[in-house]
Amino acid sequence: MSRICDLTGKAPIKGNHVSNSNVKTKRRFYPNLQVKKFYIPEEGKWITLKVSTSAIKTINKNGISAVIDKFLKKGYV
Repeated sequence: MSRICDLTGKAPIKGNHVSNSNVKTKRRFYPNLQVKKFYIPEEGKWITLKVSTSAIKTINKNGISAVIDKFLKKGYV
C-alpha cells in the first residue's frame, strides 16, 4: 500500500541521515498516517480512509462532509 494521505495527498519526502562524522546517507520521512472510519450522515454510510493526523484534526474541526467537499474542489481527492 502506498503511504499517501487520501485527502491531503501528503507523501514521503527524502532527506539524509547525518552521522556523527557528518556522513550523509539517504532516508525517507513518512507522514503520520492512520486508517480511520468516518460516518457520512448525508449518505448514511461509513467510509474508511487513510488520512494524516493533520487531516483528522481538520475533520474534527470542520466535519467530514465539508472537508471532502473542500479537497474535491482543490483536486486532491
